[in-house]
Amino acid sequence: MKTEETTLDRIRTRPRFKMFTHLTKEEYAESLKKYLTEHKNEFSGNINKEVATIWAETPDDNYWKPRLSLRVEIEDEHTVIRGVFGPSSAVWTFFMFLYFSFSILWMTFFTMYYVEKQIKSAEYPWALSASFVMLFFILLTYAAARFGQHKGKEEMLKLRKFAEESTLQFEKKIN
Repeated sequence: MKTEETTLDRIRTRPRFKMFTHLTKEEYAESLKKYLTEHKNEFSGNINKEVATIWAETPDDNYWKPRLSLRVEIEDEHTVIRGVFGPSSAVWTFFMFLYFSFSILWMTFFTMYYVEKQIKSAEYPWALSASFVMLFFILLTYAAARFGQHKGKEEMLKLRKFAEESTLQFEKKIN
C-alpha cells in the first residue's frame, strides 16, 4: 500500500486497497484490537478474524459516516487484507436503491411520452413532466451523496491514518 497522495488516490466514493501480509488472520485481528484499544478515543469498531469495521469517533453522527471495512482472506497461500472506505452498507444500498428506482421511473415516463407521440394520442399528457421530475430526483440524490461525502471527508482522512498506522507495518512484498 503506497501512502503518498496522487490524483488517483484522492478520496472517492468507495476507495479500495489490497495488500499482502505475513501475519495470520488471528494475529492480524489481535493487532487491530490492540491498535483500537490504544486509540479508543479516536476510533471504534467491530473486529473478528475475518472482518473488521472501523469508524472514527465524532460528536455528530451523520448519514454518510464513513467506515473502513477490512476483510482478511487467504489467497494463493498468502494472507491478503482488502480494505474498502465508504459509508455503511445500509446507506450505500439505500442510495443505490434510490438511483435505481428514479432511473426506472424516468425510463417508464419517458417511454410513455414517446409512445404517446408516436401513436398521436393524448392519454398521458403528464408523462414528459413526470420524467423531468425523476431527473430532478436523480440529481437531488446525487447532490445528497456528494454533500455526505463532503461532510465525512475529515473522518475519511482519520480512517486513512488508521489504515496506514495499523496495517502498513505488516505489508509483505509479493513478486
